[in-house]
Amino acid sequence: MSLNVGDKAPDFTMPTDGGGEVSLATLKGKPVVLYFYPRDDTPGCTKEACGFRDALPDFTGAGGVEIIGVSRDTVAKHDKFKAKYDLPFTLGADETGAVTEAYGVWVEKSMYGKKSMGIERSTFLIDGNGVIRGVWRKVKVPGHVEEVLAAAKEL
Repeated sequence: MSLNVGDKAPDFTMPTDGGGEVSLATLKGKPVVLYFYPRDDTPGCTKEACGFRDALPDFTGAGGVEIIGVSRDTVAKHDKFKAKYDLPFTLGADETGAVTEAYGVWVEKSMYGKKSMGIERSTFLIDGNGVIRGVWRKVKVPGHVEEVLAAAKEL
């Protein structure tokens, strides 16, 4: 399934760091940056998370944008990752894979000739009505946060 700008964002409910829970329905009325990343505490994922961390005041100033990072890591791994890098936003633990499947980011990857399934680094900007307003797939970390912020300011 491929989601595009203008599509209704699939609703979700998943556990989060700190033993919480997040769902798109409870964020109605707020713009959301939903970014998917392969694994906690790996170089690219850490750089991306720290980029969103450092830009959080700018996202908050751009209409109160909520940032949610999602991987298939456990809540316990998210707690360690969040504490280690002082991440001030929610990390969703999609252990069942339902959310990554719904957003079409669980894909076949090939590394050194070996194929496996994994999360394609992707970001979705969702407006307060639950409509997708921006889609970034196969994200390269440098400059990505700035691109998403610019799009969020346009909402």
